[in-house]
Amino acid sequence: MEEFIELFNKSLSTGFVDRKIGSDMLYQPKLLVNNKEPRKKILTSLLQELISCESFFISVAFVTTGGVATIINTLQELQQRGVKGKIVVSQYLNFTQPEALKRLLQFDNIELRIATNVDAHSKGYIFKKKNYFNLIIGSSNLTQSALSSNKEWNLQVSAMEESQIVYNVYQEFEKDFNSAEKVTEEYIEEYKEIYKRKRILTTSIEDNKEQRELFEPNKMQIEALDNLDKIRESKKTKALIISATGTGKTYLSAFDAKVFGSKKLLFVVHRLNIAKKAMSTFKQVFGTRKSMGLYSGKYKELDKDFLFSTVQTISKDDHLQSFSKDYFDYIIIDESHRSGAQSYIHLINYFSPKFLLGMTATPERTDGNDIFQLFDHNIAYEIRLNRAMEEQMLCPFHYYGVSDLQIEDEEQDDFRIFNRLTSDERIDKIISKSKFYGTDNGICRGLIFTSKVKEAMELSKKFNERGFKTIALSGDNSSDDRAEAIRKLESDSEKDRIDYIFTVDIFNEGIDIPRVNQIIMLRPTESAIIFVQQLGRGLRKLDSKSYLTVIDFIGNHNNNYLIPVALYGDTSFNKDTLRKLLSSGSTDLPGVSTINFDRISKEKIFESIDAANMRLLRDLKKDYFLLKYRLGRIPMMMDYLVSNSRNPFLFIKYSKSYFNFVLKVDKEADYKLSNELSDLLELFSIEINNGKRVEDSLILFELVVNGYDDLNVEDLKKMVGERFGYKVDDEIIVSACSNLNFRFIRKEQSIITSDNGTIKLHSDFKVNLENKVFRSFLIDSINYSLGIFNKSFNLELFNKGFILYEKYSRKDVCRLLNWDNDISSTIYGYRTNKNVTPCFVTYHKSNQIEDSINYNDYFVSPSIFAWESRSNRKLKSSEIQRVITSERILLFIKKADSEGTEFYYMGDVSIVQNSVTQAKMKDSNKPVVHFKFELDHPVSENLYSYITDVNE
Repeated sequence: MEEFIELFNKSLSTGFVDRKIGSDMLYQPKLLVNNKEPRKKILTSLLQELISCESFFISVAFVTTGGVATIINTLQELQQRGVKGKIVVSQYLNFTQPEALKRLLQFDNIELRIATNVDAHSKGYIFKKKNYFNLIIGSSNLTQSALSSNKEWNLQVSAMEESQIVYNVYQEFEKDFNSAEKVTEEYIEEYKEIYKRKRILTTSIEDNKEQRELFEPNKMQIEALDNLDKIRESKKTKALIISATGTGKTYLSAFDAKVFGSKKLLFVVHRLNIAKKAMSTFKQVFGTRKSMGLYSGKYKELDKDFLFSTVQTISKDDHLQSFSKDYFDYIIIDESHRSGAQSYIHLINYFSPKFLLGMTATPERTDGNDIFQLFDHNIAYEIRLNRAMEEQMLCPFHYYGVSDLQIEDEEQDDFRIFNRLTSDERIDKIISKSKFYGTDNGICRGLIFTSKVKEAMELSKKFNERGFKTIALSGDNSSDDRAEAIRKLESDSEKDRIDYIFTVDIFNEGIDIPRVNQIIMLRPTESAIIFVQQLGRGLRKLDSKSYLTVIDFIGNHNNNYLIPVALYGDTSFNKDTLRKLLSSGSTDLPGVSTINFDRISKEKIFESIDAANMRLLRDLKKDYFLLKYRLGRIPMMMDYLVSNSRNPFLFIKYSKSYFNFVLKVDKEADYKLSNELSDLLELFSIEINNGKRVEDSLILFELVVNGYDDLNVEDLKKMVGERFGYKVDDEIIVSACSNLNFRFIRKEQSIITSDNGTIKLHSDFKVNLENKVFRSFLIDSINYSLGIFNKSFNLELFNKGFILYEKYSRKDVCRLLNWDNDISSTIYGYRTNKNVTPCFVTYHKSNQIEDSINYNDYFVSPSIFAWESRSNRKLKSSEIQRVITSERILLFIKKADSEGTEFYYMGDVSIVQNSVTQAKMKDSNKPVVHFKFELDHPVSENLYSYITDVNE
């Protein structure tokens, strides 16, 4: 206890006396804010406090269903653990939502009360820990915006249980709680009527505002219109708009047609109902200035200025020939990713408009069709899901990954699998989760995506038997059937309205159902593109909808790693990036949307990431050709970085160099290199330009790309200082020069010479650079290395060559410590060289590991790490003394061997005074030395949780 109080007092000194005093961040006072850059959310801190508390007390003025949705998973976990809490809210201004109270009332570990007779404005969160309390007091109510996006200030402080501040705050809470009314189902029913009257008035005011603002371009549309103008100014006649579902592509095309001054316009879609909706949008923008009609099936309104047609009709020869080739001055192809189909190509090849516009949310195709070519690779504008969320153009969502019933691997029989998928046990779980997570307003208008048509039909039938009103739709249903089902889903009549539409994939795209407020996914994620398409069905923004509930039933599937790829929009396929995103929860998600997994489903995704082969040739080829189609040329490594595509170093890991990969997969790549130059490219790609140290690549950039005859070392140091803000010493330069000549890996080449403070290219290497192919791929490799370093570099996290929480191999560490040679094969757990000791720890050891290397290494806290030496080591041995007297000790940790050969750099550490002790190993009794390290920087909360949690 005394040790704890000392830590506590030190943290208070840092927070309230002098910030330079080093202490454990766990107990330091913190200002909690929502911030876009760097990404911060008050929600993150609130969840961490809840999950680690022994009891909690919340007093807020307002609570909404969105606010409850952000913490509901954590509340459920606390209920399962028996952690109790009290919550008091206010009826002030009737802003608190009755549905939110209903959602909280389902937890039997929470006492819920509401202040009805005072104008309560409090916003306080109290968490009891083992030896102390944490208090969060400030401006944040329990709403999704207050916890994730609004400008809010909250102060978090730690205090001992007997402290005056804890006493005062807790007494004030108890006074408010005891004077408030107990929330019951009866109270909620009465309050619903009061709340409903308030909403009718508010909605009326908002509707009038919406009417005033409806037909003005939004920020995205203004940018896109400007780009389209520039494309036409450069005499180009085709362009492609890539825009997430719900971001107003149809309105954008109408605004552009107006700017263009179109006299005769053709709008082509694949379904009549979409054509009708598009025509309605254009009428809102153009009013009566243009006449508009349909050209599909029985509709042939040829006398109109603007025609809205289905491709099935107009692409037929007899219909095409009803028009001259230049009849339309402006043609729009909606959902243009379908334009790879022959009917679209036939139409595009026939007409010669002054301008052709394609619009799509997902241009990437896996069917081999090059959509970009049809629009001359002119991408006028691009806004993907995450950017659209950042710009608040879409309805926010709260995603819940829950574990599905397990279907055993040996169950290959279709009949047995079907019976499991439609079993009463599974249906009960689906219904239970759909009710538990609910919707924003308590009225469900849901889509349920299943694996097979038969499954959809059977589930719909069994839902109906349980009192739900549902419809199952498949590709066999007509357009009228689909339209009628959608009408019923959106109906305000309780007699007419249905709760769910079950479907397989017919609603992946091209369907507009704005009022959908719950999506349930009951199928494995086979494609990130399809996942986003299905998610997009509910993201249409609507004033009456505050968020979309997404419930994803996650089974044991190899492709589970695609779920974070889709949700976070990260297509680098970098395992460590995916792990970090998954560990961060909702922190890195734009806006107020959240991502929540139950423990089992999260574990399944981590296992999938660990097991996934991110270097499968078919996947690498797919991404290579998708980018090639997009660019209209062979892509280089830098193109992947610019387009936020797959990390191109994966190509190098597969083929040793990007040149080798291109030559392997692309028949159009007519490149030739000698074996000598090809081998040299491999060395540069793997050993130099891997983004781990910038000085090596920067020397190459100045000498090869910028063409300097010689590079002054002092100029190089100044350059690094100006660009990155840290000081470079001579030791780094010597090491970089040695590495550039491949001495570090004992494969010496004549690449550069260094003498009298200058660095030059060796004459032999200059001859190699005369080969254009070699030069081109080398320069691309250099640019990639500088680009990827820039992307990960953060001066605040940079420490003498290493970036906190980035990953490094033992070989990388030898190089970045400026050691003469790669001695990684002899490091094992640690090694002292040049008075520096890097320590490498696998946090969760394999169960099969032998006792002699089963070291007891663990975090005592985010600031303190307990570490063991190798076995058979004594305190007075020279090896242990070298560790103790090291000028620098660095700590590297990976969670488990499944993560590969790289370790997170956790920072430099110092040995805690009087912590070095002689001990014995648990089972073998072999001598071992115990240390306690204090980290220079306490481990970030997300990474700490990820590494220490044995269940993730």
